[in-house]
Amino acid sequence: MKFTKMQGCGNDYVYVNGFEEKIDGDQKPQLVRRLSDRHFGIGGDGVIFINPSDVADCEMEMYNADGSRSEMCGNGIRCVAKYVYDKGLVNTTEFTIVSAGQLKYMKLTVENGVTTRVRVNMGSPILEPAQIPVTVEGDAAIDTPIEVQGHEYRMTCVSMGNPHAVIFADHVAEMELEKIGPDFENHIYFPRRTNTEFVEVLDRSTVFMRVWERGTGETLACGTGCCATAVACILNGKTEDKVTVRVLGGEIEIEWDRENNVVYMTGPAETVFEGTVEI
Repeated sequence: MKFTKMQGCGNDYVYVNGFEEKIDGDQKPQLVRRLSDRHFGIGGDGVIFINPSDVADCEMEMYNADGSRSEMCGNGIRCVAKYVYDKGLVNTTEFTIVSAGQLKYMKLTVENGVTTRVRVNMGSPILEPAQIPVTVEGDAAIDTPIEVQGHEYRMTCVSMGNPHAVIFADHVAEMELEKIGPDFENHIYFPRRTNTEFVEVLDRSTVFMRVWERGTGETLACGTGCCATAVACILNGKTEDKVTVRVLGGEIEIEWDRENNVVYMTGPAETVFEGTVEI
């Protein structure tokens, strides 16, 4: 099977061209776990299959490293956009990608025929607890208490197609995410688990974020997590409507157009290498 390794701000996945490679659906979770393994496989935060679609220019079928499905990946969808343009599967710099039934709109920056940056219309943030989902009372979970390992944190919950809990904290770089991340991910409040962002506000337009992704662990970046972080910052009055989110793997620019209730994400997408693997 042919594959392409790609990354956006260090959030790396193995990409498989589903237009050409036909993999039985029942085999995919086990295959994903094997390919994602950083010691015995190719290595990555998961696997993304790029498939034909009747409702968009292509479909993104995303799996976490543990073989579980995920609805959306912001860094992943930028890499899918780069892949289909650079490989000639689309011939315009503005097109659509569908993931788990969600249609997203791409706008590419191309230099010498190669995609360097992608701006994604990520749609409207979801704040209703039942739709995120998070089992708390009220119309939204904004600055809501959550107890983890005997300590009370304050969370703001947002779905950008997948669930996020944003925690504001000091000294985020020093936090031991490997110790607390799993307890946030699997907390009783989150019936479908959650991604958790730990965020330190640097100024009115810049924040630093680390992320614990459900099904994967800490990653160098999370595009939907950056979107959720920006929304949470704005809802809590911590930043303006345009936010640069610094992550371990780089920077992602987020803008929440509140008049139209649309979040835009802009960031890099890069090809690391290509190859073939026995399956």
